[in-house]
Amino acid sequence: MARTVTHVTEAEMERQREFIREIREMPQRPNTFHVVTYGCQMNAHDSEKIAGMLQEMGMTEAENREDAEFVIFNTCCVRDNAERRALGNVTWLKEVRKTHPNLMIAVCGCMIQEPGMAEKILKQYRFIDLAFGTSNLHRLPELLYEALNSAGSLVRVTDEDVIAEGLPVHRLRRDAAYLTIMYGCDNFCSFCIVPYVRGRERSRRPEDILREARQLQDSGVKEIMLLGQNVNSYGKGLEKSMSFAGLLRELDRMEIPRIRFMTSHPRDLSDELIETMADSRHILPQFHLPVQSGNDEILRKMNRHYTREQYLNRVSRLREAIPGIGLTTDIIVGFPGETEDQFRDTMSLVEEIRYDGAFTFIYSPRVGTRAAAMEDQIPEEVSSRRIQELISLQEGLQRETLSRFLGSEEKVLVESVSRRSDQAVSGKGTHGISITLPGRSEDIGRIVPCRITGIKNNTLIAERTEK
Repeated sequence: MARTVTHVTEAEMERQREFIREIREMPQRPNTFHVVTYGCQMNAHDSEKIAGMLQEMGMTEAENREDAEFVIFNTCCVRDNAERRALGNVTWLKEVRKTHPNLMIAVCGCMIQEPGMAEKILKQYRFIDLAFGTSNLHRLPELLYEALNSAGSLVRVTDEDVIAEGLPVHRLRRDAAYLTIMYGCDNFCSFCIVPYVRGRERSRRPEDILREARQLQDSGVKEIMLLGQNVNSYGKGLEKSMSFAGLLRELDRMEIPRIRFMTSHPRDLSDELIETMADSRHILPQFHLPVQSGNDEILRKMNRHYTREQYLNRVSRLREAIPGIGLTTDIIVGFPGETEDQFRDTMSLVEEIRYDGAFTFIYSPRVGTRAAAMEDQIPEEVSSRRIQELISLQEGLQRETLSRFLGSEEKVLVESVSRRSDQAVSGKGTHGISITLPGRSEDIGRIVPCRITGIKNNTLIAERTEK
């Protein structure tokens, strides 16, 4: 059943700005903050918005959480270990508070939106000052104002499909930026908690996206990454219909040098999108296309809505239209009921496609998903053995696939100084692969031309070619 998407009104956003002004004048508010982020790029971008709001409240960002007066954990619940890490670190801060009694602790994000988590917080983690869900992010100023004027824990979780425009953003990088185009997911894969914690699919209005993109262009950003749980299905619920391919064509007319996006669902990968990428000026030749399994029966149980053959068709079409495209994927092993033969189907798919990179996971049951209640849960020792086999295969194939770049010209957007040498820098090439080349800190934020000379693990080694 369709749910109503609510665009937060300008009056409500002005109300939140009033709370920002009120907090800025409060003598007892925290002066420093630190945001700890778990999970995906969507969470990372949410943390940029949290930091933006807190800075407008007059707080400065502390480099370490130990030095902050207000620590916010922006959590993930897609994987069980991410949830356990977050709660473990939150509990650690309880001990820190014994020597820093004025320390404020907040927890937000997908974990808080998980069914039953708000009650758990109130019962087991009473030392937390503030907890709020993904639907309440834009209300952080109001919630913090309430928490600062309250003696107990404040927990706010609502189940709304909202879109809030105009939130301040403190970007992690000046040269590259996240740009969310849609929220939520309608796919309901049987293993995934995202639709329950991020809500149903809702697309931002194209005019709002394009306005934000122009602002990023004018600020000198060299790369934008478009974000959504399933960017391929962009356009649902818009008053004026626009496909993801149509949005990309509008963005490609701008002068932002590099456009990337994630994540895509294979069943929604259209020929129109492939053709748009092939004909573009700025869309990078890379594609993250999660397959999850190479077996049709497991794909059916996962509720993925495509077959192995259909997936292979999409890969073939991508490589035909965009020769040399960088292709990466996600794979789950140990899904309930997965037999040895079905696992071998995944192995053979990986061998056939030869990805540039693969994020591999052992299936992790999430309460509230259909897969968690399925019979024939795979023993841990079986899943562990399978994932080691998969990783070993992928690592061996990866060196072969990356060898196609040897001797080729590339352009790297430099992100950081190498951890191994202050005479080398690293960043992403146009195909989404990490590249290390000679350089210094002043190269960060520049697009540097180079030639690929070697391969080391999953990284390309290059020499500079600029004069």
